[in-house]
Amino acid sequence: MAKKNGVVGRIIGFVVLIAVVAVPLIVLKRSGISNEEIQAYVEQLGIWVPFGLFLLRFTSVVIPALPGTVYAILAGTLLGFWKAFAVVCFSDFVSCSLSFWLASQYGRPLVSKLVGQRFMGRVEGFGQRHLEDNFFLLTAFLMSGFFDFVSYGVGLARTPWRKFLPPLVVSILVSTPPVVGLGAGILADKKILGFALGGLFLFSLFLGWLRRNQGVSDRT
Repeated sequence: MAKKNGVVGRIIGFVVLIAVVAVPLIVLKRSGISNEEIQAYVEQLGIWVPFGLFLLRFTSVVIPALPGTVYAILAGTLLGFWKAFAVVCFSDFVSCSLSFWLASQYGRPLVSKLVGQRFMGRVEGFGQRHLEDNFFLLTAFLMSGFFDFVSYGVGLARTPWRKFLPPLVVSILVSTPPVVGLGAGILADKKILGFALGGLFLFSLFLGWLRRNQGVSDRT
């Protein structure tokens, strides 16, 4: 029953995240504002929109208690697929690298302040799994919704940077397109939206497999 409630909760949470982005845009379109007008307004703001989205996504990773998925969806909606893909990938690379470095250099006292005491068990759980010894497993965990905690966890485990970097890059390049594509498909190409939903469905199957076979749970 607890597992069922957890799955339902995650589904509801994801639907809410999509609604936070989609509903205001649908209201704007119903009021007569076209996709082109929305994109033109975003372009008039120049670098501030990509920079603001970068900062929001960055902060949501360094401070994991903040929601981050909505910013990736919003980036896809406002910037289009390729610009959003670049912004989110760069933000995730910088923020995960910083989280890893802070954990490896300053240890548990600083990490506990950033993530909060109630999440430290999850962070330390990932650190105790010796993920650095298994490229595939570390990449898989970084592709999951736990990637911010994993970055801190493997940093606390004093994982060498050379073992953390390749899985981080692969996980970002593989996991970012479906979420960004979901946002891009809301206003623009429905083919991108279909691709994004298909990718997210495959990821849900993958995460289910990971939980069953590697002992990942909400208490990890």
